[in-house]
Amino acid sequence: MQMRLAADWTPWRCESPLGGKRPTKTDVAHAAHSGLGREDVLPYPADRLSAGMLRLLIVGINPSPWTAAVNAPFARPGNRFWTSLALAGVLDRKVDASRGLAAVDERMLAERGLGITNMVERTSARADELTTEELRAGGARLVERVRILRPRAVGVLGVTAYRVAFSQPRATLGLQTDTPPEGWPEDVQLWVLPNPSGLNAHETAGSLALKWEDVWHASA
Repeated sequence: MQMRLAADWTPWRCESPLGGKRPTKTDVAHAAHSGLGREDVLPYPADRLSAGMLRLLIVGINPSPWTAAVNAPFARPGNRFWTSLALAGVLDRKVDASRGLAAVDERMLAERGLGITNMVERTSARADELTTEELRAGGARLVERVRILRPRAVGVLGVTAYRVAFSQPRATLGLQTDTPPEGWPEDVQLWVLPNPSGLNAHETAGSLALKWEDVWHASA
């Protein structure tokens, strides 16, 4: 699926506040306590304008301090997100988001029909620092947004967070077919995939790529 963008389409997201520099420890520490998150990656800044334009909406748990520092998803070196997408053929090439997301990468994502958001906006070093209330509120917001965006598929990255957010303690990885969240659109596939963080020792870029291949082919 190659999305046809308007002739006058241009990336709308803000550039990294660090101007393309690699974050220092001070920058990362500041981002962790700044209250800032990061902007979503969507074809247009409003959900209603991006409606029907996504093949796959990818949902991270919440921004890391590095991600917040450069306003780019899955930016911390060691995170296997971008590598696994490239290995799976979801992307034409690997993206390096460690210093921010380049305009050419934003266009590629839009043309591929990919959107990226978070369950929770608050920045933290680890997803397990989030509260149950934050995750459940984030899950409810996600359902509302999916009803507007209408992607072909949604991939939530992190089975533990998914279980808490949607009160489904027995949920497993893969396509969710038995008990989708209340209000979930019937025509939108819901997948749960592993967290690609380097802290997840159970997965490699190669094993993550195999799971992305399943999602990508199913959403064609």
